[in-house]
Amino acid sequence: MSTKCDRLCSTEDCMPGTGVYLRHGYIYSSLAGYVLRKNEGEELPVISVVRETEAQLLPDVGAIVTCKVTSINPRFAKVHILYVGSTPLKDRFRGTIRKEDVRATEKDRVETYKSFRPGDIVLAKVISLGDVQSNYLLTTAENELGVVVAHSEAGAQMVPISWCEMQCPRTHAKEFRKVARVQPEYLQA
Repeated sequence: MSTKCDRLCSTEDCMPGTGVYLRHGYIYSSLAGYVLRKNEGEELPVISVVRETEAQLLPDVGAIVTCKVTSINPRFAKVHILYVGSTPLKDRFRGTIRKEDVRATEKDRVETYKSFRPGDIVLAKVISLGDVQSNYLLTTAENELGVVVAHSEAGAQMVPISWCEMQCPRTHAKEFRKVARVQPEYLQA
């Protein structure tokens, strides 16, 4: 975080970008915000300052994300990442939860369609920045991770009844899910 008029670096070390100005061979911040350094080719890195509202939060390895399941197949579930922690994302990021990353135990017995359904809202952890298509690899292999919101075929929000099942309050139909064990806020430290 930089405040207005902070000296950021020498013009010998960086090139000025947006949100900065030059004075006596140094680059200064012209506004309060986040300092960004980008290496573009073999030139000096470009240094910029952006306001907090303009800074793009990116999912990083180890981050807990909230995502929506878009499709499933026997090997994985595809998701759109909506939040990093409690911060909503401006851009859309895609993720994949592979069959082997659904649970910590009995990985070979996991069936994707018994863990997630399209439309489910899931808490997951980023384990890798993924492949060329910019898919993040995610895991739900912790008790606190998994489906947090699901709707039944009748359109009602389902209620968790175990770590692997949810029930429709209208029809009492049960459906399999990898349910997240969410702690009530008043129990969290």
